[in-house]
Order: sequence, then C-alpha cells, then structure tokens
Amino acid sequence: MNKVHNFSAGPAILPQSAIDASIQALQNFGGTGLSLIEVSHRGKEFEAVVAEACNLVKEILNLSADYEVIFLQGGASLQFDMIPMNFLTPGKTAAYVNTGVWASRAIKEAKMFGEVNVLASSEDKNFAYIPKDYSIPADAAYYHCTSNNTIYGTEMFSFPETNVPMICDMSSDIFSRPFDASKFDMIYAGAQKNMGPAGTTLVIIKKSLLEKANAKVPTMLNYKIHVENGSMYNTPSVFAIFVCMHTLRWIKEIGLTAMEARNKAKADLLYAEIDRNSLFTGTVAVEDRSRMNVNFVLTNPAHEEPFLKFCASRNLSGLKGHRSVGGLRASLYNALELESVQALVDAMQTYESQNA
Repeated sequence: MNKVHNFSAGPAILPQSAIDASIQALQNFGGTGLSLIEVSHRGKEFEAVVAEACNLVKEILNLSADYEVIFLQGGASLQFDMIPMNFLTPGKTAAYVNTGVWASRAIKEAKMFGEVNVLASSEDKNFAYIPKDYSIPADAAYYHCTSNNTIYGTEMFSFPETNVPMICDMSSDIFSRPFDASKFDMIYAGAQKNMGPAGTTLVIIKKSLLEKANAKVPTMLNYKIHVENGSMYNTPSVFAIFVCMHTLRWIKEIGLTAMEARNKAKADLLYAEIDRNSLFTGTVAVEDRSRMNVNFVLTNPAHEEPFLKFCASRNLSGLKGHRSVGGLRASLYNALELESVQALVDAMQTYESQNA
C-alpha cells in the first residue's frame, strides 16, 4: 500500500514505534500471555506503565518534585469544568483569554461555577491572532489560556509573567518545543493530538495549587482524589496510556530542542508555499501562525473541493478544515515527517500549474 500522509487534527498521527509496540502488546502484553486490553489495571505490569509514563512527562518537561502527574478521562473538555470546580474558590474571579472555540468553551463552563473575567479576546477578527495587550489582575483565582488553537491555527509562543496561578490547555502543542514548565501551576492536554490516541488526558498540577482546591467537589471530579490514587481511582484508559508511554519514549529520544527544529522546518516549508502560491492564502496573523495546525484557503473557493479530491488521489489525508470554519487545515504534529509536508507542497505546486 502506498504511504498515506496523515494531516488529521485528531485523533492524529502517531510514531511508528508506538504503533508497533501497541500491536505486540495487544497480542501479548509484558509476557503475561494476555492482551493489553485484557489485563487488570491493578496488575504490576500495568502499574509500571503508568509510573513510567508519569516519570517520562516529568523528565521531558524538567518538572521538579513540586508537581504531580496524572492521567484522566473525559478529554480536555472535562477539565473545563474540573478546573473551576476545584480552583474557583468563593469570592474569587477567574481570568481567561479567549483565543478560539476551545477557550470559548472553557469560559462558558467556568461561568457556571463562579465569576469569570475575560481579559482579552481575538473573536473580533475570527480568532486570527493571539491577544497580547492585557494585564492579569493580581487577585485572580487563576489565569487560563489555550496555547494552540487547532481550529483557527494560532499558537502562543510566549506566556505572560504573573504571580497568579497559571493554567494552560496544551492539548495540541505539548511536547512540540522546549518551554519553561515551572511557570505553570497546571497544564492539561487531551492525548489524541500530539501524545497518543483518544481516551486519556494528561494533567500536571503543582502541589501548591492542589492545596488551594475547594474541599467540596464530587469525588470523580476532585483532582486530589486522582492524585492520591495515582490515576487509579477508577479504571483508567489502559490502552491509551500504554500508547502515550511509548510516544513519550520516542519524544524523549528525540528531545524537545530537536523536536522544535523538526516542527519548525515543516511549518516553514508549508507556510512558504502558501505565501508563494497564487492559489492559496493564509488565514491568521503571520506572527501567531501555529506550527501544529496550518490553516489556509484557496483564493477561489470553487477550487476547494477539486483540490481536496486531487490531494486524496495523491494519498494526502485529513486536509479539510474544521466544519465551523471551512477551508483547509494541515496538522503537522510531532510524528508527521517532513516528507509528508513536501508531498503536500508538491501537490499545491502541481495543482497551481494546472489551474492558475
């Protein structure tokens, strides 16, 4: 079978080593003679998987002993509720920045539990840029941002300086580049974009933030309970965590500095072609262009469907933009190779030569 170039925004492309390890584990996990999806999550073999996955997160991000790492379910979307339930304490106001659909949903959910101050928003230009000119109130319960916006194609390359607890949804750019994780009191990420398959969510929490948590929170939505039980309060997503562990091994082997260089090379190649090609144009502010999700449109909308069919004929998959915005979107997550981006660029150039 000819190689299919996977530009899907999620569930997304995974490293081949993680896929190969998963196939083997589905047949015989850890020498148990049982499939990975048959074993007890309380068995020592799977407990070792969770422990290694958590330790790899700490090692890759250079996290100190001040942080806890857990794997939960419900996707990043459940965190939109868990965060205010746990940390929007009575009499406090939470500070949010609105940079797209997922930030908007986080804000909507937080308002159900307390006061929310939307410090800035890029909705005025259809979320085509990252707001920068705002200040964080010193008395805020916490500050929440979304580092990368999969639907609109923007990315935060720097974060504000503040003494307020900083919480970030890094679902689609975590482990894509080096950053100072010690600036954050909480980081969360749905696995299915840049870390693993759908089914589990990584949560990193600073112990000092946990100490401030509300006492009366339903058990399954209480971060302290999940930390105290080491991601094992209820049956975890066994398969998803196993694949995350192998993906994290692959990330560690490459290293975040080299990973950033890989990702920058891919993004630079595609953006250069978008800017050069007479049939295509980018949709976001140049300085805020995401390296993970490249959004662009055809200058003549009538070419969109024919171009997508042309791409499909060349084994280029997952390029249709999100249903809410249309256009095209190429997701360039860690596991996507430069050769796939080159295949897309070649298709764009060929299509231009035939249709310009």
